[in-house]
Amino acid sequence: MTAFLVLLLAYTISQFDRGFLAMVAPDLGPDLGLAPSDLALLSAGWFLAFALGQVPTGLLLDRVGPRRTVAGFLVLAAFGAGLLGLAHGFAGAAAAMALIGLGCAPALMGGLYLFGRSYPPERFAMLSSVMIGLGTSGDLLGSTPLALASHAFGWRTILFGLALVTLAAAGLVLWLIADPPQLADPLRTSVWRGFAEVARMRALWPVLPVVFVSYAVVIATRSLWVGSYLGSVHGLDALQRGNGTLAMSAAMAAGAIGYGPLERLVRDPKRTAFAGCLVTGLALSGLGLFGGGSTALAVALLALTGAAGLSYGILMAHARLFFPAHLLGRGVAFMNIVFMGGAAAIQGLSALFVLETGGLSPDALYGRLFLAYGLALLAATAVYAFAPREPVFKRVETTRDGQGTEKLRSGSRNAPIEDTP
Repeated sequence: MTAFLVLLLAYTISQFDRGFLAMVAPDLGPDLGLAPSDLALLSAGWFLAFALGQVPTGLLLDRVGPRRTVAGFLVLAAFGAGLLGLAHGFAGAAAAMALIGLGCAPALMGGLYLFGRSYPPERFAMLSSVMIGLGTSGDLLGSTPLALASHAFGWRTILFGLALVTLAAAGLVLWLIADPPQLADPLRTSVWRGFAEVARMRALWPVLPVVFVSYAVVIATRSLWVGSYLGSVHGLDALQRGNGTLAMSAAMAAGAIGYGPLERLVRDPKRTAFAGCLVTGLALSGLGLFGGGSTALAVALLALTGAAGLSYGILMAHARLFFPAHLLGRGVAFMNIVFMGGAAAIQGLSALFVLETGGLSPDALYGRLFLAYGLALLAATAVYAFAPREPVFKRVETTRDGQGTEKLRSGSRNAPIEDTP
């Protein structure tokens, strides 16, 4: 329980880090002379660094365990937060955001690694969903509370405080986390060979498009556009924007937690994730088509997007079924590369929507942005429909008369023979 709470703190800080920019942007942007497209690139840089950080994260989790991995990276995140508080232009802010993103890379992966090593696969979805749902409280702190704190103390003071809290979390990880026993890597595979082995698993290929898009469109909406959308399209002031963002963040937390019991009820991570991604795609499409006409409808669709959109844990639980034990760290890190690489790419592409406005009104501009998000997710979800539900393995069982009979068994052992849709 102690390990869960400490790693939950690290993940909560990571969640706050990826979403705070949307709330401080109205003050940070003018102070640093940044345009909206610059802010999009800053956020994209966070996710790109986070994605690249999964490579050393996966190897270090498999080789040295989560204790030193998570603590060491958190120190980098604290340093980045301090640098952002001292920034005076785009270059300094971009370097700081990238360092924060890199430092947050193993915040969730450390917990998922412990769950994968310590519990059976069927409990992975519940544990990861609870971790993600509770950790999303970082998003809650980054909505109305952050808007009020930023107004009272200034965004630079907030960043300096964040640096101190992150350093404290690193110390708690070193003090209170115990690494699980190390597993022997049968081939002592290099980092690249281990990732390549995961990438060659064909069962994962139909999963990758929805992994690339699903989290990306939700977090781009939450961490980058929700504040400016509610302000420029619906005319809300800072506190009202914070309340609208709070509604989406609260829905994200509740939805992430709810995915665990839902998956236990359905008993199928694929079907659970498929339904969630379908609802999210439809909600974003509806926001793009109809959200500009009503503030209440827009906030409701943002909340629905948040509630259904955090299928991250269930998609990870589905993919985890295909990973052998000695590649578990690199397997979950590989999937996180795709999750966060998608977030970086989509946030970077979002900047083009802002730059190439063509004289569009804010309503039309954000309408086409959210519609594009929704359609992209629906297309990826259609591909996901063809993904196998679980691996199937062959084993030889000896009958009572001593004869060997070959049988098929569903499970999550190391060497998948074939897959069943």
